[in-house]
Amino acid sequence: MTFLTHGTPKKARILFMHGAGAPMDSEFMNDMTLALASDDIQIIRFEFPYMANRRVTGRKAPPPKAEKLIDDCLEVIARYDDVPLFLMGKSMGGRIASMVLEQTSAIAAFALGYPFHPSGKPDKLRISHFESLSKPMVVMQGTRDPLGNKEEVEGYCLPEIVTVHWFADGNHDLKPRVASGCTQRQHLEQAAVLIRSEIRKLLAD
Repeated sequence: MTFLTHGTPKKARILFMHGAGAPMDSEFMNDMTLALASDDIQIIRFEFPYMANRRVTGRKAPPPKAEKLIDDCLEVIARYDDVPLFLMGKSMGGRIASMVLEQTSAIAAFALGYPFHPSGKPDKLRISHFESLSKPMVVMQGTRDPLGNKEEVEGYCLPEIVTVHWFADGNHDLKPRVASGCTQRQHLEQAAVLIRSEIRKLLAD
């Protein structure tokens, strides 16, 4: 697998997984990494094999089933759990992070734009495994995310271990419309502040 590393793991390490359609070095992944990496927190990005294969073939094949992605993720986690570890993912990556969390030494998981349901299929929820979580799951969600907007998600019965932070007018990439007066960069920086704060709190417990 291919990896990108930023920061130093003096306090913690975050394994950051990409979404279904964009690679580990997409603009979103780059910007979020730069907003979050520091002298204390290391960010490690990697590509699932199907995405790495796209670079070779040029064909945009869809991701495999979640079970395969889980196996790939667990293989990577085993390499990097020598310091306090946190899992983080963009969309699909956040879903996989939440699905492997209980099987690993990771302290918590963060999702940036969680895919609560497939596009256009609000009845096919992807939250049943939340009930088995004993570790914190923190979601950063745009209020108009088509895969789970504020009105929809607030109607779910999510367990207390799952926390959702809302970003005004944000879409699935936390990007607001110009008329909102906010910018995507502001939202990403706010998300980074929330994540760092949560990490400090959990490491202090």
